[in-house]
Amino acid sequence: MADDSRLPALPALPGLAEARRLIERASNIFVLTGAGISAESGVPTFRDAMTGLWEQFDPEELASEAAYRRQPALVWQWYQHRRELVAAVHPNPAHHALVALAAQKPVTLVTQNVDGLHQRAGSAGVIELHGNLFANKWLDGCGRCSEATALPGMPPRCNLCGALMRPGVVWFGEDLPRVARYRAEHAAQNCDLCLVIGTSGLVYPAAGLPGVAREHGAPVIVVNPQPSALDQTADIVLSAAAGACLPRLWPQPAPSAG
Repeated sequence: MADDSRLPALPALPGLAEARRLIERASNIFVLTGAGISAESGVPTFRDAMTGLWEQFDPEELASEAAYRRQPALVWQWYQHRRELVAAVHPNPAHHALVALAAQKPVTLVTQNVDGLHQRAGSAGVIELHGNLFANKWLDGCGRCSEATALPGMPPRCNLCGALMRPGVVWFGEDLPRVARYRAEHAAQNCDLCLVIGTSGLVYPAAGLPGVAREHGAPVIVVNPQPSALDQTADIVLSAAAGACLPRLWPQPAPSAG
């Protein structure tokens, strides 16, 4: 049982006790996280990142392969700007609580976020459906691309063929990474509890994963301070911020001395 005595006060939350019981009994938990858990750390949304010189641009026009091919330097610099913003924030209690849960029982953590905060908190084996903001990959390439050179303000290019390196995220109009999607769907099919944290439930195919878990007999718990599209089919809805709620759902490690 989670120890609430050292946690900040939280208003009475219907369903909290039942959620604790479901988590305690579960032996294979599927966790899906969305932008809400990152927002609690201060990660800016797409549009929040459009500050200063970037205010004149539409983020949806920059986050595409077509835009990158047209203006690689501009798009690369925007992603460098976003990387700097994300690098300045830190994992929050919700991220750390998920690390504690995975230390107690099998957990598959699937995220729609690209910020790498789960890994920075200590989570291993995170399935990143939309890629990682701090990773790069080849846009095209000769098949032997390994070394790259970059001029200031420009994306790296292959030393052999000149191919561009691009941010390792899923752009508008692109499919999810095939392996990540397969692993996520397989985990949803085989879990005995689905925990959905900080997602609106509007972005597919990720939003369909809790339904997959439910179809295979797993109860679904939604944690989100705002109503979501998944609430009507969830078994339990906990209307609270993840950082305040998750540490109350399972035992947390004792704070280190000093």
